[in-house]
Amino acid sequence: MPKKKIKKSVSRRFKVTRTGKVLFSHQYKGHLKLKKSRSRVRRQKETGVLKGTFAKKINRLLGTR
Repeated sequence: MPKKKIKKSVSRRFKVTRTGKVLFSHQYKGHLKLKKSRSRVRRQKETGVLKGTFAKKINRLLGTR
């Protein structure tokens, strides 16, 4: 049976926890922060959790579950 290949771009952008949650980092947080509200910048610092169909798709691309 051939080895399962994963998408490298997906493996850099997403992380799967031991319980199976798919974590991602928010976008648009690098620069131009003055025009963004403090609460928005604060929310973007936290890692987000994917749910539903999109999480299943990412799991398939990563070769997990």
